[in-house]
Amino acid sequence: MSGILYLVATPIGNLGDMTKRAADILSGVDFIAAEDTRVTLKLLNHLGIKKPIVSYYEHNRKESGEKICARLLAGETCALVTDAGMPAISDPGEDLVRLCAEAGIGIYAIPGASAAVAALALSGLPTGRFTFEGFLSTSRKSRFEHLQALKAEKRTMIFYEAPHKLPATLRDMLEAFGDRRVSISREITKIHEETLRCTLSSAVRHFEEKPPRGEFVLVVEGAAEQAVPGPNLEEALNIVRDLQDSGLSLKDAVKNSALLTGFPKNVLYDAALKEKP
Repeated sequence: MSGILYLVATPIGNLGDMTKRAADILSGVDFIAAEDTRVTLKLLNHLGIKKPIVSYYEHNRKESGEKICARLLAGETCALVTDAGMPAISDPGEDLVRLCAEAGIGIYAIPGASAAVAALALSGLPTGRFTFEGFLSTSRKSRFEHLQALKAEKRTMIFYEAPHKLPATLRDMLEAFGDRRVSISREITKIHEETLRCTLSSAVRHFEEKPPRGEFVLVVEGAAEQAVPGPNLEEALNIVRDLQDSGLSLKDAVKNSALLTGFPKNVLYDAALKEKP
């Protein structure tokens, strides 16, 4: 019988955000797969947990993932953790989840802190529909193409960004999106937590004067709904005239024009009557 893979969310800054269930899972599994074993060891020491830790990160995910999967198929249990937040979200853990799912191994999520959702809640922007875009490319060309593709996106957009790339990203967003509202959160749950709510142009100026520090989550306003142009009276009257020329009565011509254009029949009829000699 195969074992189980647990996806265990870890604190994004404040260790007090670790849930009891998550701690119990870490305490009960056979081993832990970690993005950075040193970071995870600090968390385990804080919780008073001693467990074998194996490395699983971007550059060893294929080899390490196959080994982890083999151990799970042999009946062991494993907790997958990232340095902060939910594993497998904008994270190489997605490959391990796919590998285990294909092998028929049971997978369970142990939810907890999420920087993206916390920043969205703090933003003051619409939260009913949103899209998570993760980290943008370090290549300016690829980054700008990504942003250009999102220009018409109406949902609120969430991005992760490193401090050294933030000023360039904000400038690219301003160029691609125009001057939209943005909420910029940093160091969420930590001592220096801060959220700046402003426009993209204001954000560009702010970080030109104050170099960014810490890890950032950007929440950007979606594109405005395009106003659908209303029916044009003159166009609707032209249709009335054409229909009358083809033999329809004024009443029927108005009725058909109203159906075609959506223009109110009573307004259209009154305007047509005023045109009559």
